[in-house]
Amino acid sequence: MIALNHFNQLSGTEAASLLAPCVAIPEWAATLAAGRPWRSREELLNTAQRLMASWGEAELAQALSAHPRIGEKPTGEQAHAALSRQEQGNVDDRDAQLAQALKAGNARYEARFGRVFLIRAKGRSGEDILAALTRRLQNSERDEVQEALAQLREITLLRLEGAIGE
Repeated sequence: MIALNHFNQLSGTEAASLLAPCVAIPEWAATLAAGRPWRSREELLNTAQRLMASWGEAELAQALSAHPRIGEKPTGEQAHAALSRQEQGNVDDRDAQLAQALKAGNARYEARFGRVFLIRAKGRSGEDILAALTRRLQNSERDEVQEALAQLREITLLRLEGAIGE
């Protein structure tokens, strides 16, 4: 985590790079980096949320390029991978039955909607995630896009809050 005053002093490239792991939407990171100096963390977070409100299907597709399937913790040293591993920490990958159910649910979801299932995993158990996945398989395409975007916004905000402090 970096203090807001330090974030404000970074170069534009450094600031955008620090924000990049929050979401794979470079325009969002660039806009927040260009908005510096931020007077307060609250102002930064409010602006970030305002920018997220305009996201649609194109941004969802772009962001999903950096999200692993639930239950498949990514390997690698990239910041996106490290954050996903942390966020999925409550998914017990040693529970073979749960792991299989998540894998099957992911496959059904991808067949139905043509994209990876996205959910804010932080603070949710594997069972909670499986229940949400099962429920969301009943959504219409339009409703599911909106629900996936809401989850993307939650994930992004949590990551931003973890990246920049007071």
